[in-house]
Amino acid sequence: MAAEALLSTEIVNRGADGGSPTFSVRVRRRMPDFLSSVNLKYVKLGYHYLINHGAYILTAPIAIGLVFGVGIGNITWGDLKSSYQETSNIVFISVLMVLLLYVYVDLSPRSTYLVDFACFRPPKELKTTKVEFINLARKSGNFNDEAIEFMGRVLKSSGIGDESYMPRTAFLPANKITLREGREEAATVMFGAVDDLIASTGLRTRDIKILVVNCGILNTTPSLSAMLINHYKLRQDIHSFNLGGMGCAAGVISVDLAKDLLDAHPGSYALVVSTEVVTASWYPGNDPDMLIPNCFFRMGAAAILLSNRRLDWWRSKYELKQVVRTHKGTDDRSFKSVYLREDSRGRQGLSVSRDLVEIAGHALKANIATLGPLVLPVMEQVMFFKTLLFGGKKEKACKKSGAAYMPDYKLAFEHVCILASSKAVLEELQRQLELTEDYMEASKRTLERFGNTSSSSVWYELAYIEAKGMGVKRGDRVWQLAFGSGFKCNSMVWRALRTVKTPRRSPWLED
Repeated sequence: MAAEALLSTEIVNRGADGGSPTFSVRVRRRMPDFLSSVNLKYVKLGYHYLINHGAYILTAPIAIGLVFGVGIGNITWGDLKSSYQETSNIVFISVLMVLLLYVYVDLSPRSTYLVDFACFRPPKELKTTKVEFINLARKSGNFNDEAIEFMGRVLKSSGIGDESYMPRTAFLPANKITLREGREEAATVMFGAVDDLIASTGLRTRDIKILVVNCGILNTTPSLSAMLINHYKLRQDIHSFNLGGMGCAAGVISVDLAKDLLDAHPGSYALVVSTEVVTASWYPGNDPDMLIPNCFFRMGAAAILLSNRRLDWWRSKYELKQVVRTHKGTDDRSFKSVYLREDSRGRQGLSVSRDLVEIAGHALKANIATLGPLVLPVMEQVMFFKTLLFGGKKEKACKKSGAAYMPDYKLAFEHVCILASSKAVLEELQRQLELTEDYMEASKRTLERFGNTSSSSVWYELAYIEAKGMGVKRGDRVWQLAFGSGFKCNSMVWRALRTVKTPRRSPWLED
């Protein structure tokens, strides 16, 4: 995401006309005030989702009860009393009840459990301060003075601290990034995260039935998922998927895909690995729009172990409750807001649109309007729906007369993990959603400590909540919110199955 530099006006020189300089002023749009307008169709999507997924749970017990009633409807109390005297009848009734219970349990939808997850912390020698970043960029000879000055301004207002991690190969003079360097970085972060996950869970690699890997820029042959299969010698009949080009929102997409695959393969384990390879996205040129990702993206990866085995509920940390995905790709402006392209000299990089913050706001507005009916208390939904249909002002919390009533999402979640994109974006989202500093602490601290690790960012934030004693108690709800190229905005909601203690392994716990 863009920094504060994307939220201001800009004078663009156009040349001279008759000796007089001419120029135009470009206004960079801010995030729209989505609290004041919500499209009803997105709210209807949420209720439609709720009704479709809740009907089975409500009707299945009734149907089984009718079947059971038909089966024993002709048995009178006297018959039942006398049957207890006959062992065969007791066994028959017991077996019938157990069979019906088994059919109900087996046919009812399985829950998706998050057994555990791990985030990789790169080695100390790759720590890069902001001053060191600029010095290395200057020594590389790849950037002119204007580009160096621009990156310095962006870094200053980015919210990133002096302990994030960068691969040194990106700064080599006249360096052309190779597949070998990309594979080496991918192997370092992915294997590191998976090793930590195996160590904390005791997972046997032969038990992994499903593997989903996502990385936006680097897509090799063989794939990154094949690299994991080769390294850990995973089973030959594994269901393997490699997602590319889906941006920072791909982590939620990977979990959603893994959930669908688990539904198709009951009683299985799924391993999800989310990462981004910085060397592959590095831009060695001077186009300001393409320099922004250089300033924000940092090394990182997360490995997540999912299961739908019913017996795993006791050892799992969380249960997946909702996934809501919003895609604005039909709009050309949204589609090109984050775009991999080449500059005038043929150097490849990610181009970030100056309208990105506004585009993200529209996608987020649609996403939370759909999510609301699934997670909000009934009274909040009633108030929201009433003002949406009949207009009027907000209640006590109203700050603008005539604005539609936006529910208090703090009543739906105990913890919030918003993609650590940039300081400016996080502060704008905090203002729009009226979140307190406690809710934003994990996102801001993750941005400061690790930078924007792309799709794995929301997992570093959840790791912060667990490691820093913020208190994930049994029944707490965690909202992970990510957005990325396409343009996409995705939400994922987890419910804690137990009180989560400080983990023994965490990227936040110093050695």
